[in-house]
Amino acid sequence: MKILRFIPPGDKKIYYGIIKQGNIFVLKNSPYKNFSVKKDNCYNINSVKLLAPCEPSKIILVGLNYRDHARELGMRIPKTPILFLKPPTSITNPFENIVYPKNIKRLDYEAELAIVIKNKCRYVKKHDVKHYMLGYTCLNDVTARDIQKNDIQWTRAKSFDTFCPIGPWIETDLNTSNLKILSYLNNNLVQSSSTKYLIFKPETLVSFISGIMTLMPGDIIATGTPPGVGPMKRKDIVRVEIEGVGALTNTVI
Repeated sequence: MKILRFIPPGDKKIYYGIIKQGNIFVLKNSPYKNFSVKKDNCYNINSVKLLAPCEPSKIILVGLNYRDHARELGMRIPKTPILFLKPPTSITNPFENIVYPKNIKRLDYEAELAIVIKNKCRYVKKHDVKHYMLGYTCLNDVTARDIQKNDIQWTRAKSFDTFCPIGPWIETDLNTSNLKILSYLNNNLVQSSSTKYLIFKPETLVSFISGIMTLMPGDIIATGTPPGVGPMKRKDIVRVEIEGVGALTNTVI
């Protein structure tokens, strides 16, 4: 099932919905609870404005979490997940623009599979993680690479407004053991890998992170990027595509 947030044509109110055969059916309540569908209230997906599919209190990301990416960089496999954060103000909707900040010399794309949390949780065991996950979405961990190299830590390089495109929806039924994860720059394939190369799997990440901080409904955990990250320039179109989830497209301005 695909869950999304959207604004209908001629309306200002934000709704949650599910997609069936190209139509969006409005949910009567939050997807983080036992929801039902308004069967008499639907919209064609091409007629609405898609929004980021969740509203997180925090966005947790994992660095160096693909074995093939570690080989590409000549780095050792980490023993525990390497974590950092993006602020919610960095979120960008599907099809909206990524703003290239002034005085930044290099801006990179990073395609990632992201977990969306369903229920408030703390100290979750790996075998219980599925009860606390709503599903998965696409994420682009936009990074000011020159700042990242200069700073001791990564916060500034990762936190500019528009540096976290997510969407277009949340897929609730997904086996993440071997999914293609791709990114395209102006329709040219630049990243191509599989989630089978993840060092720390989604269940491990949710359990590990919930042992550090309380996870809230809508919180995002981005699981890392595969090899092939590279620079973008203004007017470039970047697309993150994950098998079984969908495609997230944004333009750099």
